[in-house]
Amino acid sequence: MNSLEEYILAHIDAEDPQLAALNRRAHVELLRPRMIAGHLQGQLLKMLVRMTHSQRILEIGTYTAYATLCMAAGLPDTGEIHTIEKDDEMEDFIRREIALSGLQDHIRLYIGDAMQVIPTLSDAFDLVYIDADKRHYCDYYDLVFDKVPSGGVILADNTLWNGKVIEETVPPSDKQTLGILQFNEKIKQDKRVEKVILPLRDGLTIIYKK
Repeated sequence: MNSLEEYILAHIDAEDPQLAALNRRAHVELLRPRMIAGHLQGQLLKMLVRMTHSQRILEIGTYTAYATLCMAAGLPDTGEIHTIEKDDEMEDFIRREIALSGLQDHIRLYIGDAMQVIPTLSDAFDLVYIDADKRHYCDYYDLVFDKVPSGGVILADNTLWNGKVIEETVPPSDKQTLGILQFNEKIKQDKRVEKVILPLRDGLTIIYKK
């Protein structure tokens, strides 16, 4: 963590104790804890939920449920978040953290392939957060687009992909980077939306449906 990030974290609301504990448990129990959204991005997600007055959220890629819990905390009493995780080995970790949060009444967890789960969800979503397999970002976007009403928001994480998006050449074997590049170009060309990429952590794209 650099000094500027330390300053930022010292001047925003403190991290929820349960989220801090989740972060610690992830670093002890999981192989890739750096994938957690973290306090700064989590706080932004929570505020975006509140600012958009979202009632229904769809999250693609739960991982530890850190971002899930941040967004759930921003929901009104009648709100709910539907979150999809493909890795069934994460289920016990996720369900434990959801139970500890006290927000379980607002969260519906699906274990399975988002490409198969999303078509079964018939209701509309005010906000969609994409943070799963980068190779399928374009597919996720196409699947959720009609489920988001005008004025709704789609968020996509990791859209700067550790700076690889500006490398001169990307090997054909690097499917994750190629997926992000394809997605970024797709969003750039989509006249149905307004969009901005924030250089926050690994890049967060905010997409507003006209």
